[in-house]
Amino acid sequence: MARDTSPIVKQSRREGYVLHPKANKVMAKKTGIPGMHANGRPGKASLYLTQLREKQKVRRTYGLLEKQFARLMEEADRVSGHGQLPGEVLLQLLERRIDNAVYRAGFATSRRAARQLVSHGHFMLNGRRVDIPSIRLKAGDEITIRPKSAKSGYFSQIDEITKNTFQGPLSWLKSNPEKLTISITGLPKRDEAETDIKEQLIVEYYSR
Repeated sequence: MARDTSPIVKQSRREGYVLHPKANKVMAKKTGIPGMHANGRPGKASLYLTQLREKQKVRRTYGLLEKQFARLMEEADRVSGHGQLPGEVLLQLLERRIDNAVYRAGFATSRRAARQLVSHGHFMLNGRRVDIPSIRLKAGDEITIRPKSAKSGYFSQIDEITKNTFQGPLSWLKSNPEKLTISITGLPKRDEAETDIKEQLIVEYYSR
């Protein structure tokens, strides 16, 4: 399964955005892009560069490769309408990934960690084992932990993990750490995705 394995801290510095919790300390001490020219004089960013950086930031936030992200943008553009803008649909599609749902439920400390948990087959979707992080969820879906995985050291401490990672209740997702379940109750709203994303810049980038 193709995935981006480049260091997440370097990615965070390149985008000027915390893509993973462990980038917090590093970015508090180091600013600017990594590399020998990191401290050079930054020129005024062109509109294209601004659009590119926003696209890269969001793509890396959700852990997608370029082709995956471009296909998702194409789909968002096709199905948008009825009051929904392509950028909002894109974020909704990203939020509905099973690895993102595991992260949002507080069952993982980051999206990258959630992706790994899903890839290793620790979760079941509607009673069937799954190992594809990009599976798209819909209302009525239920995610549970495999009985064998539930006995592991990681999931035996899930209460402590969720205390530190749960980001608050969401209208479209309900988690139950005691029963080790995640229930999908609807569709994500725009204000429940990352608030500092400028999705219109991404739409403009792909509209060139």
